Amino acid sequence: MDSIGIVGAGAWGTALAATVHRAGRAVVLQSHEPDVAAAIAATGENPRYLPGVAIDAGIRTTADLAEAAAADVVLLVAPAQHLRAVCRGLAPHWRAGTPAVICAKGIEQSSGALMADVVAAELPTAPVAVLSGPTFAIEVARGLPTAVTLACADATLGQRLVEAVGTATFRPYYSDDLMGAQVGGAVKNVLAIGCGIVEGRGLGDNARAALITRGLAELMRFAAAKGGRAETLMGLSGLGDLILTAASAQSRNYSLGFALGQGRRLGEILAARKSVTEGVWTAGIVVRLAAEMKIEMPICAAVDAVINRGAGLDEAIQGLLSRPFRAEGR
Repeated sequence: MDSIGIVGAGAWGTALAATVHRAGRAVVLQSHEPDVAAAIAATGENPRYLPGVAIDAGIRTTADLAEAAAADVVLLVAPAQHLRAVCRGLAPHWRAGTPAVICAKGIEQSSGALMADVVAAELPTAPVAVLSGPTFAIEVARGLPTAVTLACADATLGQRLVEAVGTATFRPYYSDDLMGAQVGGAVKNVLAIGCGIVEGRGLGDNARAALITRGLAELMRFAAAKGGRAETLMGLSGLGDLILTAASAQSRNYSLGFALGQGRRLGEILAARKSVTEGVWTAGIVVRLAAEMKIEMPICAAVDAVINRGAGLDEAIQGLLSRPFRAEGR
């Protein structure tokens, strides 16, 4: 695992390129936007997605998927809703047995498939792993201490991947629970939008703490129904990621919710952004899957109602506050 290909040169892909290079690996960073790859090569930073962070000249940039696919390991950092198309582009160049490490957090809106299922369908010869956890790209890029979950069904491969990407300040913890790691990373984005709405609406810290806690209960119910383990959701890829994403203006999902809470319109907020806010796309499919599995997820449903179904904020908030009292474990 001497060489690492990174597909996707947004903020997160660029940050991963920086940290994996610090781990001593040869890195190829691929961008689907040729001008972004050219700008990184010319300026030594990613001015569009991660400005102000120096990118070592030893990191090779390209717009060619084949160059990234030639590496010993490939990190897939494309947005969740585009991952299938990216994998189809990679498929003609993929060497059987090359591990694919999923670094996207979400659920495919059109099919309800989790990211590992998307990769398995499009790159059937690739062993799959999931990298997830509480990570702001700018902090990872700058080498600030970060811990993540690296989930892989094959323990031997998982440990090799940990050694390949880990550093003193980027610390992967191995898990064999791919389902739990994926669900945590996807659903927390929806809950973070809800937390942002609470803050933007001025409902107070008590309300935000309640939403995080009850949201975690929803997340755990969803994961259990899909086969994930509770202990995974209490770890870095569940609770850890939720705490980070649901309480900081650096979070794209939290900041979008905050703007909604202040009365701005969704289309206006999204139009001003360069990066994808995954929770917007995930909310509807999470609620649909929960209904199919007969799981109650009222907070996610309220976020979906506001984003996708035209519900007013006050209506959605009142709907949550008027729910019947019940035992905490339910």
